[in-house]
Amino acid sequence: MKFRRTLAVAVAVAATTQVVLFAATPALAAGTSAAQTQNQPTYAELVKAASDAEKAYEEAVVAKEEGQKKLKATLDSLDSDTHPLKAATIAADKAAKEASGAKDAAEKAVADAEAKLEAAQNDTEKAEAEQALEAAKSDLAKAVEAQQGADAAAKEAHTALDDARVAAFREYSLVQDAPKEALKAKEAAEKALATAKECVREDGLTSLAVGLPSAVAAGTTVDFTLRVTNGTERTLTVDPLVFFHVTDEHRGEKSDLEVEWSNGSGWQALNGDDPEHIAHIDTMKPGEQNDVKLRMTVDSAAQAADAFALFAGDASDAYNPCVLGPMKRYDFELLPAGSKTGPVDEAEPGRPGEDDDKRPDGAKPGTDTGPSAQGGTSKQPVQVTPTGTDTGGNLAATGASSAMAPLALASAVTVVLGAGAVLAVRRRKAADNA
Repeated sequence: MKFRRTLAVAVAVAATTQVVLFAATPALAAGTSAAQTQNQPTYAELVKAASDAEKAYEEAVVAKEEGQKKLKATLDSLDSDTHPLKAATIAADKAAKEASGAKDAAEKAVADAEAKLEAAQNDTEKAEAEQALEAAKSDLAKAVEAQQGADAAAKEAHTALDDARVAAFREYSLVQDAPKEALKAKEAAEKALATAKECVREDGLTSLAVGLPSAVAAGTTVDFTLRVTNGTERTLTVDPLVFFHVTDEHRGEKSDLEVEWSNGSGWQALNGDDPEHIAHIDTMKPGEQNDVKLRMTVDSAAQAADAFALFAGDASDAYNPCVLGPMKRYDFELLPAGSKTGPVDEAEPGRPGEDDDKRPDGAKPGTDTGPSAQGGTSKQPVQVTPTGTDTGGNLAATGASSAMAPLALASAVTVVLGAGAVLAVRRRKAADNA
């Protein structure tokens, strides 16, 4: 019964994971719609399916090993002279052999009686010979019948023994191929889970700076907002990713920039060296937006320099632990103390390019234990500027064109953090969510 149950589990998981794999495949597409995910298994279901398939495979392997041991033990037992079925064949074979010997003796008695009858010299001898022949023939008929019965009994005994062996092999056959089938199910479930882990592009998940000036004088502080908008059809959990850097500054040295963000009850400083996630947003429904208040202070001793900021939305939903919103780069200038900036335009986001999904290695997302970003989530639907288009306004005062942003993003972060540090941080986020 245990072997049948294990096989049934393996077959059931195999059938389930084939459906799961097929259903999970659309997750590779950019921006999977709500309609596409409606009948798609959730990530939690895929994790469970993979776990169940792994367990079923392990059970199938154990069941096969146990089945092999039981088969050998059964066959060894059946080959033992003390086993009832084997003992029955031994006794039946002995009886059949004895019956065959009795029949041979009866046949010889008939032959001898016939010879005496032929050799009879008178009527008396002839009558005696005929009587002896009839008796011998009667004994032969009984011996033949006995031999037939003994042969039938021996055949029946051997059939019973053979049937027991066949039954043992049949029982083993129920688990013999179970590991192979369970392995197929396990691999299918793992493939489906791996497919779900692949990062999905959602250009509608935007992270834009509002009020970030294109030039800031040393010794001043500016307030601005990071506006995260869920312009997708998904309900998302979002971890905004931010990074600020002054050109020619090196990792570990004191920066001329100090950036803080508000969690609603106080200000928290960015570490300055690495991109990091801030203002965890547990639930963002389609059309909602969330504003995170930030402030940036430039050291009073800062000299003229170029700087940039990176913003992106790292997210997940019930179907994918890794959902990518486009990264935006904002270039701005640092001016010496006392510079008269006059009215300054806002820094404008650069267009994303083929590297816009690259994420510099940063802190683990979702570690903020405080409230979501100050200001909360607005419920009204919003219009989202499509990816790849300008959002209006002038370029930053640095003169850097938006077309140069993808190249600058890749090269600047590589210089700052080292070539090996430019990683897709969302894959780390996906592993954390798994």
